[in-house]
Amino acid sequence: VQLQASGGGEVQAGGSLRLSCTASGRNFGIYTVGWFRQAPGKGREFVADITGSYGDIDYADSVQGRFTVYRDNAKNTMYLQMDSLKPDDTAVYYCAASLVPYRRARAEEYKYWGQGTQVTVSS
Repeated sequence: VQLQASGGGEVQAGGSLRLSCTASGRNFGIYTVGWFRQAPGKGREFVADITGSYGDIDYADSVQGRFTVYRDNAKNTMYLQMDSLKPDDTAVYYCAASLVPYRRARAEEYKYWGQGTQVTVSS
């Protein structure tokens, strides 16, 4: 599976962006897919994920209520709708795919990674 993330950019605080992650290959629907982010000088942080088996969803506390993750298996694509953005959301956002069947998998459990897309939120 190869992943391609897109949709990043620069936005003012309170604004919105939608990230997309498109996968090549077959059987996209069986994968658990997730978003992680990495801010300058910090480690990679879990943002949200959605399982392949039942579509269970989980969010980091820091984005709960502001971000929405969803997938369109017919298009081999996962999305992250980001609303009410804050300067603390500034980071490179990565999408990833794994065969683990549960939510909140650790980054080490994701086998496939996209290249990352920069999100910058100005105050």
